Amino acid sequence: MPNLYDIPVNKITGEGTSLADYRGKALLIVNTASKCGLTPQYDALEKLYERRKADGLEILGFPANDFNGQEPGSNEEIATFCKGTFNIAFPMFQKIAVTGPETHPLYKELIAEKPESTAKEPGDFRKKLTGYGIQTNPEPGILWNFEKFVLNRHGKIIARFSPETLPDDPIVLDAIEAALNS
Repeated sequence: MPNLYDIPVNKITGEGTSLADYRGKALLIVNTASKCGLTPQYDALEKLYERRKADGLEILGFPANDFNGQEPGSNEEIATFCKGTFNIAFPMFQKIAVTGPETHPLYKELIAEKPESTAKEPGDFRKKLTGYGIQTNPEPGILWNFEKFVLNRHGKIIARFSPETLPDDPIVLDAIEAALNS
């Protein structure tokens, strides 16, 4: 199994990098989208980042267009939207695939290491999507935009949260606190 820190990723500006830049930090990794009903979570993510960055939290946003075309823009358009609409200061990365045969290696590892997500009402969001006529990915795949992974300061995934679980939900905040204290 590759080390998560060694997997190549590209910043939204196109520069190649890896998560090694964030070694020693607690991480909240989120697949994002600009035209989703959950897009307002960007606001909560940015507020969380502002509050906890000095404590060692990094939030890493990975735009993905895998769910009903809800992230159709170019990387430049996504960056402009995030900055202009939500004043996003946390690191954003180039658009990637988080499902299907083109799934980015980072997400393949995240899913393999933490195949189940936590939700207040397990299966509730999946049922809601199905009720809208949306075919969802089978578990352990990423369910939708804004699924969240919390990694401790050693790069170990300690929690995975279903998309409808808000970034400022107490269960997410508790996981982040545990990650910061690791």
